[in-house]
Amino acid sequence: MVLHSGAAPAQSTSTKLVPEEIRRYTIEVAGVRVGTMTATRQPLSSTDVRFTLVSDVQVNFLVYHLKVYYKVINQVRNGQLLLSTVEAHTNQGDFSSRTEWKGGHYDIVANQYKHQYRGTETQPITYTVTDMFFGEPRGQQRAFAEYFGDYFQVQPVRSARYHARRDGREDEYQYANGQLVTIIKKNPLKNFIIRQLP
Repeated sequence: MVLHSGAAPAQSTSTKLVPEEIRRYTIEVAGVRVGTMTATRQPLSSTDVRFTLVSDVQVNFLVYHLKVYYKVINQVRNGQLLLSTVEAHTNQGDFSSRTEWKGGHYDIVANQYKHQYRGTETQPITYTVTDMFFGEPRGQQRAFAEYFGDYFQVQPVRSARYHARRDGREDEYQYANGQLVTIIKKNPLKNFIIRQLP
């Protein structure tokens, strides 16, 4: 299978790749640091980019115990998601999700804690939740949630603030100068606050 035209090698040698971008965040509950989150954007060629999102959380409040480690890896070509894998390790077990472009549709399988989904998507996925870490979702009405295998609806609520909603969940994304600085993950017990580290 040919992936590039004959002109691609000459183009890739003359085109400088954008350097890798790394965004680091701390995760807090009730003012206490409970974990970290790291988002990475790594250009692989003039057409291909790998996005990685890693979250590591451990909460111990009286009777409330939570341990969640998850890692999202997105392979993108010319702005289109080709493959997304999510692995999650929690105190409730190990889980995974996979979204793969098959040439005319995506095969989507999500096996997460209290969330099972299998489906297909025929429209190319060009914007994901991980993309929200690398700039404001201006003009985007939805973002593909790799973990769940379906979409968050994205809505601006104020200048540089957006709500992402899905099936009763709501997260708020706050930006400054185009950079994601804070995420508020709404939770019935306590909100999780994700803040960009300086």
